[in-house]
Amino acid sequence: MDSLFDGVKEFNANDFIEHKDLFKKIGRNQEPHTLFIGCSDSRVVPSLITKTLPGELFVIRNIANIVPQYRSSEEFLATTSAIEYAIKILNVSTILICGHSNCGGCNALYMNEASAKEIPHTQKWLELAKNVRNKMIRLKIADLTVREWMTEQLNIVEQMNHLLSYPYILEKYNAGELNILGWYYIIETGEVFNYLKDEKIFVKIE
Repeated sequence: MDSLFDGVKEFNANDFIEHKDLFKKIGRNQEPHTLFIGCSDSRVVPSLITKTLPGELFVIRNIANIVPQYRSSEEFLATTSAIEYAIKILNVSTILICGHSNCGGCNALYMNEASAKEIPHTQKWLELAKNVRNKMIRLKIADLTVREWMTEQLNIVEQMNHLLSYPYILEKYNAGELNILGWYYIIETGEVFNYLKDEKIFVKIE
């Protein structure tokens, strides 16, 4: 716990001073250019991966970087409402879905029934990625390592497609006013791969 307090002191003494003018500029207003939708995994740090400063990214994080398909509802919808705010109020020009290697959420798609009972809310959330699981099961991949990274990458593409179920996103995307990107981040190497929609492959960013 002490490390958290020490971190604040370090931030105030160094990082804040370095970017003091920036913080003053964005103190009452934000104009992020990108909506970053990533996994809650502690090893994924959006600003570090993209080398962005405060004010540039509007960030949504959840288990397995999932985008629920669009639906009108009176329920409390955290991810959906954040997407709505980013597009309609902040007017971001890019949406980035960022998945990663060794994703516990994607791994949990294959969890046995006994283990799944220990995390019922997580399992309910992962129902939103059931199409990914079903597609992978049909492929019958025996190598678990291959199944892991293919699941993680397929999940990114699936969530990109989910974004287009939002009428206001589809409208802007078709008009060329909104970019949708899919990235696959490998934690242990630092490599990031960008999804090419036409070729349907991930290519390393170099």
